[in-house]
Amino acid sequence: MSIEIKNISKTFGTMQALKNVNLVVPDGGLVALLGPSGSGKTTLLRIIAGLEQPDDIPDSEIRFHKQNVVGRAVGERQVGFVFQHYALFRHMNVFENIAFGLRVRPRKLRPSSRKITEKVSELLKLIQLEGLEQRFPSQLSGGQRQRVALARALAIEPKILLLDEPFGALDARVRQDLRRWLRRLHDEIHVTSVFVTHDQEEALEVADRIVVMNHGKIEQEGTPDEVFHKPASEFVLSFLGNVNLFHGRMEDGKVMLGSLSVDSGNIPSDRKENVRLFVRPHELEINHMDSGSGALPARIVRMQSAGPNVKIELITADGTPLNVEISHEKRHELILLEGQEVFVTPKQARIFSGDYQI
Repeated sequence: MSIEIKNISKTFGTMQALKNVNLVVPDGGLVALLGPSGSGKTTLLRIIAGLEQPDDIPDSEIRFHKQNVVGRAVGERQVGFVFQHYALFRHMNVFENIAFGLRVRPRKLRPSSRKITEKVSELLKLIQLEGLEQRFPSQLSGGQRQRVALARALAIEPKILLLDEPFGALDARVRQDLRRWLRRLHDEIHVTSVFVTHDQEEALEVADRIVVMNHGKIEQEGTPDEVFHKPASEFVLSFLGNVNLFHGRMEDGKVMLGSLSVDSGNIPSDRKENVRLFVRPHELEINHMDSGSGALPARIVRMQSAGPNVKIELITADGTPLNVEISHEKRHELILLEGQEVFVTPKQARIFSGDYQI
């Protein structure tokens, strides 16, 4: 079931949480709403679910498979909702937690006890918790509780699955395992899903498409590759991973950082203005000598070698902090040490003037 969001705004008192949001979630898609706290992502999710109502604005609509659901109650929307803190019933075992949504249906729509047992057994297999149906939530790990919460949401066979920071309360290792599991689960069941997260890595790894939100607006929407490699704004670029900021000057068709000339593409030679350059840590190159085209002298302050890459903190001659990532092989080849003076050169840069990328 597709979701179409048209001209949706939401105001709480004097605060506008959403500002004329427009979005399409394709049928069977897995979409991440990504952004910092206060960006409006959870408010948008709750409006899709029917837990909040949008501002009464002409032409504002939320369509499920082309049917406007604004004003419909939560129970009429066929939506499954998974919360960050599980929201399991502590006095019920795993079986009864999963069966709850089926047991509370009106009598005419309620499945038989046999059908409920079959459905719960099917879901226990799907979430890989067979044999734990008699345990209570207090006897489960955090990851197991969240899988039970997901199974309970799926038991009612929702047309749309909504997840509000589903792994936010878990430790890093469990969170990593569960997001891979969620991706595999979605590939199996293909239910249209929208999940909220502030974790960039989680969104990039799990989602088909990412919606980056900031101050109640959508900054960019696209595939993980598109939002990471072709950011539409400085905010998107900065939010999706660490980035180094340089201030330079554009003149004579080049961008200058002191004596360093940075390749800037096809810029008219008569264009002169101050610009900002953003360079990700892995896009900076370290050498012991100036490459000849000019480089930034810097001193190594700290190196962290635990992990797949070596993370290096440096400081330039004018006091600007830099972060660089290189391979372990490159570090050993250069024989880098803390306190060394080196030269840093951007291999790639994204250049902004005013609010626009050049």
